[in-house]
Amino acid sequence: MRSGIIPSISRLNWPALILFTLGFWLSGSLLLDGVIIPSLYVSGMMMQSDFASAGYVLFEAFNHLELICGACVLTACLALWSSHRLNRQQEWLFLGAGTVLLAIALIYTYALTPLMSGVGLNLNWLAPCAGFPSSMMAMQVSYWGLELVKLIVGFSLVRWCYREMMQHS
Repeated sequence: MRSGIIPSISRLNWPALILFTLGFWLSGSLLLDGVIIPSLYVSGMMMQSDFASAGYVLFEAFNHLELICGACVLTACLALWSSHRLNRQQEWLFLGAGTVLLAIALIYTYALTPLMSGVGLNLNWLAPCAGFPSSMMAMQVSYWGLELVKLIVGFSLVRWCYREMMQHS
């Protein structure tokens, strides 16, 4: 293979990768949380006995996309950290933000979504749907708290990356 065909890691535009990935990820989260879930609630689908299964399929697919996005963001943050393009404080802020975002995606995928789906399953098919289980409220609060943290950290990272791109252009 000729040298120069594959760009050097240091020449990649890591802040642009973070901006693109977070734009995709955060807009998807806002669409899911602000349009799809409220639409399902208003239409009464959340009170159906099989909603937990359908919700799990929807969130499982989105959670796996979140894992990919979180890994891309953390990888780009690590590349910025190792390239020393940023000052020491910025390096640690980027690294911390990327780690928090990936951790939230991991919590959603392997803890919160399976637990919420398990609580919402109707295991007695002969009994009528009991509605919203009371134990689900703590999980809902956890979900919305993590969503808020994800949006704050994500938009902060977008702002930092945009500044970084403007300084180096």
